[in-house]
Amino acid sequence: MTLTDTKCSSYSSCLLLFYTPYICSHVSLKDLGLSELRASQLDELVSRLLPTPGPEEPPAVPSIWRTSHVSADSFFHNKHGFSHRNLGLFGSPLFHRQYHSPLRQACSELQFLPVWVQSRGFKTLRSRTRRTESGYDGPVESEAYTPAFMKGLLLKEKGVEAQSLDQVIQQKNLPENQQEAFKTGFTEGFMRSQALTQRTQDSLRRTRLILLVLLLIGIYGLSRTPFLSVRFRTTSGLDSAVDPIQMKNVTFEHVKGVEEAKSELQDVVEFLKNPQKFTVLGGKLPKGILLVGPPGTGKTLLARAVAGEADVPFYYASGSEFDEMFVGVGASRIRNLFKEAKANAPCVIFIDELDSVGGKRIESPMHPYSRQTINQLLAEMDGFKPNEGVIVIGATNFAEALDNALVRPGRFDMQVTVPRPDVKGRTEILNWYLSKIKVDPAVDAEIIARGTVGFSGAELENLVNQAALKAAVDGKEMVTMKDLEFAKDKILMGPERRSVEIDKKNKTITAYHESGHAIVAYYTKDAMPINKATIMPRGPTLGHVSMLPENDRWSETRAQLLAQMDVSMGGRVAEELIFGNDYITTGASSDFDGATKIAKLMVTRFGMSDKLGVMTYGDISKQSPETQAAIEQEVRALLKDSYERAKNILKTYSKEHKKLADALLTYETLDAKEIQMVLEGKSLDHYRPQQQQQAL
Repeated sequence: MTLTDTKCSSYSSCLLLFYTPYICSHVSLKDLGLSELRASQLDELVSRLLPTPGPEEPPAVPSIWRTSHVSADSFFHNKHGFSHRNLGLFGSPLFHRQYHSPLRQACSELQFLPVWVQSRGFKTLRSRTRRTESGYDGPVESEAYTPAFMKGLLLKEKGVEAQSLDQVIQQKNLPENQQEAFKTGFTEGFMRSQALTQRTQDSLRRTRLILLVLLLIGIYGLSRTPFLSVRFRTTSGLDSAVDPIQMKNVTFEHVKGVEEAKSELQDVVEFLKNPQKFTVLGGKLPKGILLVGPPGTGKTLLARAVAGEADVPFYYASGSEFDEMFVGVGASRIRNLFKEAKANAPCVIFIDELDSVGGKRIESPMHPYSRQTINQLLAEMDGFKPNEGVIVIGATNFAEALDNALVRPGRFDMQVTVPRPDVKGRTEILNWYLSKIKVDPAVDAEIIARGTVGFSGAELENLVNQAALKAAVDGKEMVTMKDLEFAKDKILMGPERRSVEIDKKNKTITAYHESGHAIVAYYTKDAMPINKATIMPRGPTLGHVSMLPENDRWSETRAQLLAQMDVSMGGRVAEELIFGNDYITTGASSDFDGATKIAKLMVTRFGMSDKLGVMTYGDISKQSPETQAAIEQEVRALLKDSYERAKNILKTYSKEHKKLADALLTYETLDAKEIQMVLEGKSLDHYRPQQQQQAL
């Protein structure tokens, strides 16, 4: 049995009740919490719980109480053996709060009374086993004396519970001079308890809010993880792809080299600006426009220009964005895209790489739901619901891979081809990109355009960028023609290999080989003009002669094809004439490949063989043995005649051949003007320094 203050034993507490007159001189019953008990109740309680104290010696019969040791004034002293007042700085009352209760003071003073007390502060009972072993047969403490019993005993006859403050005052029997102080103290305590309760509730609300915010942040973080983000996206539709883009800074003025495609798309722009102009006669606007062409020709730029010219919202989506591992996600994103577009009509939807989402539908047991995305696209473009004011522009490099239902009229009504630019288009594109950098006024974009047959707009942009980087590395203030030529050769044949050490003999063979090509090209009537000859290794080649057509050739004559074959034979013929048949090299293998290909096309595809006539042969291996033999005989005859013509030219102009080879060994690279000067017998000693000074 213990009271709440563990620093005093229960037995000492009961002695406190027994020695009430002594204590009252020091403390009041109110301070001890016993003000509600009457004096008779205190006497009865003490007589029931405490033995009669006396100065006699302890009785011979052993008591059930035992003393552990004499208790000190504080619990700290009892536990550690020394007072906390001697701890120094951190044991001072500044850091250790001391609580001096009246009950504790009374218990301390009771230790000096002539009474048998248990001063340890804890009531202990000998166990039944130990009592049996010791032979103790004395009375055992009743189990009725428990804390619950004492609580009930102290609260017994408390009276009717008070319903108001006046009733509490009446039950306390307070004098009138103390009633106001009691009310004031009660009110202050009540207000403090209310304030404490309010602060506790506010703190609890803030804690709940913080926990809720942390929970939401944690859920959002989990949704962004790679393992859960896909699952969350299954219900998020197209995500950010439904946000329109305003293309005000891109117009048809930014698109160069594709005039035909621009003119066809101009009608779409007019429709987006003024749809009544086209519908007044009952006509319908096209629902879809398919842009087909090689990579880098400007299909995406054209779509952006359409939206910029019409000043309407532009929705961009890639075909791969609709592909997802979960079933139905692609179809859901298609629906969301068209739903947003219809809400903002008129507008333009551009789907890049359309073949990835609109490919041919196949029946596959491995992917039974793979057709849902394209089916949804087909329904949105030309389904039961009208799709007014929304123009769909698709771009692809593989039009043959698209599903037939997608390219039919009513869906993609117009098919616009965006080809590689011709020489005029390449000149415009080069001038456009050259205007964005510091360039030498002497640069002629048309010359570069003539030497870049087959280049797309993206490749021409890369050429200008490479030239600008080369000029910056060389420390030049502006980009010159040589920088552009260097960039073109680097793209076509690879970078220069200046670190390759070539002995004098092989370098001489290469010089005569390349000069043989140049001599045949220069003195052959229908051959293309020479642009440059060099013996500087680039990529897999040790040298090359570049030809520069004056214009794009949409078709070639028989004389032009034969001239190309003659130029290809010039390298091997030069090696044979200068070094002999025993010292020819393998450097002419690529030349023979090109000449043989031209000869086969002349015989099998172009109908330029007198013996086989005007007949094409697709697969030679499927022809009869006689036909195959005839084709091979005609091809061999064309190649032999070409070889003889090249030999005659080099024999006729052997002096010019030697001059040109010596110039290549001296200068390594010669342009068209320098080749002409060498063949005319002019010296380059005065011309080269002037050119280098102009370049700097």
